[in-house]
Amino acid sequence: MTAGGIITAIIIGAIIGALGRLVVRGRQNISIIATILVGIVAALIGTWIASLIGVQDTGGIDWIELALQIVLAAIGVSIVAGTSGRKA
Repeated sequence: MTAGGIITAIIIGAIIGALGRLVVRGRQNISIIATILVGIVAALIGTWIASLIGVQDTGGIDWIELALQIVLAAIGVSIVAGTSGRKA
């Protein structure tokens, strides 16, 4: 992966992670770094799922792929917020 690809992944991850946090109700006590990482993972998995069902490359904006990524980011944010909120 090139430096431009890494920067793009971080930017897309931050956007997808932030959108995922907006979808989740309540306060999520996770860092911005965790949000970006969740967003990157959600973007990659969402793109993979979209390619499996044949909706990755459509004319115009890939709304289904974007929706998959945001839903996955919301799930990831909920999981990370739930596990980081618990103290042993």
